[in-house]
Amino acid sequence: MTPHSSGEASASDFKPSFAEFIALLALLMSMVALAIDAVLPAMSAIGDDFAVKDVKDLQWIVVALFGGLAFGQIAYGPISDAVGRKPSIYLGLLIFLVGSLVSAFSSSYEMMLVGRFIQGIGVSGPKVVAVALVRDRYKGREMARVMSFVMAVFIIMPALAPSIGAAVLFIADWRGIYEFFIVLTLITLAWFALRQPETLPADRRIAMSVATIWHNTKEVLSHKVTLSYIFGAGLIFGAFVSYLSTAQLLFKEIFQVDAAFPIYFAVLALSVGLASFMNGRLVIRYGMTLIANRALMMMFSCAVIFLAILSVMDGVVPLWLFMIFGALVFSCIGLLFGNMNALAMEPMGHIAGVASSVIGSATTFISMLMGMLFGQTYNGTLYPLFTAFAIFSLSAWLVTRKVRAETSSD
Repeated sequence: MTPHSSGEASASDFKPSFAEFIALLALLMSMVALAIDAVLPAMSAIGDDFAVKDVKDLQWIVVALFGGLAFGQIAYGPISDAVGRKPSIYLGLLIFLVGSLVSAFSSSYEMMLVGRFIQGIGVSGPKVVAVALVRDRYKGREMARVMSFVMAVFIIMPALAPSIGAAVLFIADWRGIYEFFIVLTLITLAWFALRQPETLPADRRIAMSVATIWHNTKEVLSHKVTLSYIFGAGLIFGAFVSYLSTAQLLFKEIFQVDAAFPIYFAVLALSVGLASFMNGRLVIRYGMTLIANRALMMMFSCAVIFLAILSVMDGVVPLWLFMIFGALVFSCIGLLFGNMNALAMEPMGHIAGVASSVIGSATTFISMLMGMLFGQTYNGTLYPLFTAFAIFSLSAWLVTRKVRAETSSD
């Protein structure tokens, strides 16, 4: 399959090689993961610095960013369809820079959370527009293949991010992590500006108006295939948010792992990356629908089996057993991320920017609500987390069941 259909830009028009294109897109998208995961080792220090009394309130450090991410994604797609992909990414990176400055120099916990919310609004720009940029160049299984390779490289960042945050804490306090964000944002901005040409020519841009945005948004949300996979992806991402918001507490309180937390976090994150990389090869042969269906079934089965083991062992399991089942579940999530987003985007190539915004925003809203709901049920055991994995995977399987026949060839 060729990367382009009639009317789409030719691959020869692009300066970066395929490998550089993947690396640049992965870095842009990984700003989200970095903003979340690099701060995780510092959550206790932030709580101590601002005298946060209830440890559950520390989850807002993650949730605030997701809130900004959900709201920010609404705007960037229409903006990128109207003015082009590059200016939209510039805007997002600059807003992320402002949010990092606010958090770095905050004088209260509430101000730091405002900075996190601004960071989320900013980083949603590269996240949304990067997907539209890929859709400008690729379609179908080839798009899923590219997205899987991007996700595989992207996942290196959440695997490394807690270690980066922990390393910063050795030489500075938690504010140094936000200063690191500032430096990395400037580097990313320069690389993108110098190496990535615009992928949306002027004659394919859509004038931004309330009527146009509303019409295109209704088209996205009324397409039953896209809508089903929005809910499915949101539920799966919600399971992941449940883990992210409680990860440090989980390792510290249940397994007494503190200093080594970044290592264990990285192992589970890499299982997502390895699965995404494998999907980039498997999807061409087996298709997105079949792989997503099997991954949902496997995720549900693993979660139910682990809950049964927990029950038999009175809620106490060794760390190695948790890591095995965690890696299995996260491998399923790695297979689902790229495929479910590509399945949602596939019918929307003619309005890729708006579609990417609506899909990304709706998915994030669903995941944030579900993640908050189950994050607040954390009780010092593994029951809430694996219950979330089971419920969300089964629900995602059910909401995509009716449309799988229509996408079975993808």
